[in-house]
Amino acid sequence: MNSIENLSRRDFLRGSLSAGGFVLGVHLLRPAEILAREIGQTNIGPLQPSVYLAIHSDGGVLIMVHRSEMGQGVRTSLPRIIADELDAVWQHVTIEQADGDAKYGNQDTDGSASIRTFFSVMRQTGATARLMLVQAAAQQWAVPLNECSTEPHKVIHKASNRFIGYGDLVTAAASLPVPRPEEVQLKERNSWRYIGKEESSYDAAAICTGKAKYGQDARLEGMLFASIQRSPVLGGRLRSVDDSAALQVAGVRQTETIGRFKPPHGLQPLGGVAVLASNSWAALRGRKKLKIEWEAGPNSSYTSASYREALQNTARKPCQLVRNQGDVDAAFNSGARTIEAEYYTPLLSHAPMEPPAALADFRNGKVELWTCTQNPQGVQEAVAAAVGVKKEDVVCHVTLLGGGFGRKSFADYAAEAAVLSKKVGVPVKVVWTREDDIQFDYYHSASAMYFKAALDASGKPVAWLHRSVFPPIKSTFTADAVYPEPWELACGSTDMPFAVPNLRIENGAAQAHLRFGWFRSVCNAFHGYGINCFADELAHAAKADPVEYLLALLGPDRIIDRKSLPADYPLDDAAYARFPVDTSRFRRVLELAAEKSGWAKRGRSAGEGWGVVVHRTSLTCVASVVRVEVDKNRHVKILRVDTAADAGTIVNPEGMRKQYEGAAVFGTSIARYGEITAANGVIRQSNFHDYQMARTNDAPRETIVHLISSENPPTGIGESGVPVIAPAICNAIFAATGERLRELPISRAGFS
Repeated sequence: MNSIENLSRRDFLRGSLSAGGFVLGVHLLRPAEILAREIGQTNIGPLQPSVYLAIHSDGGVLIMVHRSEMGQGVRTSLPRIIADELDAVWQHVTIEQADGDAKYGNQDTDGSASIRTFFSVMRQTGATARLMLVQAAAQQWAVPLNECSTEPHKVIHKASNRFIGYGDLVTAAASLPVPRPEEVQLKERNSWRYIGKEESSYDAAAICTGKAKYGQDARLEGMLFASIQRSPVLGGRLRSVDDSAALQVAGVRQTETIGRFKPPHGLQPLGGVAVLASNSWAALRGRKKLKIEWEAGPNSSYTSASYREALQNTARKPCQLVRNQGDVDAAFNSGARTIEAEYYTPLLSHAPMEPPAALADFRNGKVELWTCTQNPQGVQEAVAAAVGVKKEDVVCHVTLLGGGFGRKSFADYAAEAAVLSKKVGVPVKVVWTREDDIQFDYYHSASAMYFKAALDASGKPVAWLHRSVFPPIKSTFTADAVYPEPWELACGSTDMPFAVPNLRIENGAAQAHLRFGWFRSVCNAFHGYGINCFADELAHAAKADPVEYLLALLGPDRIIDRKSLPADYPLDDAAYARFPVDTSRFRRVLELAAEKSGWAKRGRSAGEGWGVVVHRTSLTCVASVVRVEVDKNRHVKILRVDTAADAGTIVNPEGMRKQYEGAAVFGTSIARYGEITAANGVIRQSNFHDYQMARTNDAPRETIVHLISSENPPTGIGESGVPVIAPAICNAIFAATGERLRELPISRAGFS
């Protein structure tokens, strides 16, 4: 529930703290001493207007952040919204990370949805507390409420030149009834002091000085470390294990088996043999000495090359229709010039800097965990199912994440720790190595795409056919699923904005042989690549300027009619009214990126090329212009990236720029090197030597981010900068060399 509760005075008093607290938030709070223990505070103040906010009698403000911090800045942005509406002094704000608990509403930190989903809730929380403080002051001064206002951290009465600090008002405010939502007045935009203003990360100092705590840092007295050998083929069965040599390693205490998952695998542990030791080094050394025989199972037939061929063969034939307008067949049969192309993207691994880790303590039928997770409520559910307890008997403490990108929305590693702790009777910390992380990931799907366009005399398409085939994320949760959910297709495919009169989008079936999960930008990563590279092909076929051609493809400024989208499009009418496909926003970012990059004055020197892309991800329109230089040895230097983004209301411009700067490097890694392959069901890559990331000399020399701020509702930032980078690089390479790259990574074509 993402709404404010209004309580009767009796209910309000029944739920209040002994010191006079009150509740506006998602659910009634627990007793003060329990809440204090949960958030590590012993001096909870009397004023608690919601589960997200408490104000102490000394004026200190405590804000609970219920979403996970993994570098995207949510532990700064969400509190800044509350603090602004509260009219608080930022230096008086303390931020605590919330445990997993349904009282906070949705805590699954993915989809770039934290600000979009909770912007109004956070504003209402801060504004309601501010109103109650003003009411308390007006009563104390015996003056009309409308004569009182606030300045940072105090209520003022201008007529009498009086003021009183927040800390001196909290006890009185706690005794007041909760205002109705219609009584709460939000600030006007021109009075915002924090929203829309620059602010560095709240955690920056702790991170830079080594004080920040990540999942790998969790410790409990008497705990054991566990390293797990899993079946190299998904779903393989343990045939036999000889642990005699492992038990001879100094520090190794014992070994334990974890049962194989039951399909669908979902968030379950994969299963395997765990080596438990007094330190992680001993556990890792002991694991290497295990002698295990596996029965590989049906997924041992999976090999990348043959699987790719199967995806492409499917894409070459008619598939399931997901969006249709006009008469594509008639347009193709009209004799117009047609162009066809196939595009392919491989499997990708998340490879966050911090591999998965979880510490679990099972005792007396309850579990307490410390872990780097994007989804603490998902951890509660997965752990409860794995060890046979109730969800409410699982406490999940959330640490900082050393990167996530979607991988840490899955709770398999936390469930492993809980299962082992239950087995051995002491706290157990499961540590994944980089090899574990890459070889047992929830991968980003490979995809095969087929495009065909019919062009009129001016070179503009009058018909467009797009087929995409990829193993769906749905297969993680539904056994034998071969078609994706509608939201996967709405990641850049079914919501394509181009003004083509005859349009058909199809999707083909694909069997899964691995675990698949959401990845930064999800299906936009391959849909954005295929669509934008094919559009660039059409521009060059028409001998047109690529920017002008994209603008023509977008057509006149308009809101795409919701009825022209699939009936199962994931936004209902109300949500679509707030976040429509608005081609004017595509146009603005495209024009801005072109202008700021100097596109119109671009040079024509040998070996230099410029590429342009525009795409919508997480409801945010983004355009990038990439300039490259390709030498005679086919080495690609990325000289400059200009990215323009329209994310509606921007809470923290500094944080947003950092996300797009990081996305440029992330997208460069995908373009240059990103590829996971398999042979006989076994992943071939194991570490950064064969699954490379962009180093300093590979990354863009310069990345400049141009922000468009508006009064539109906030949209997603963390993922939306990724899909535009790889296709812009490929389009730039074509401009430099005349060589069209229709598959990733570019290293496959000999570029370095």
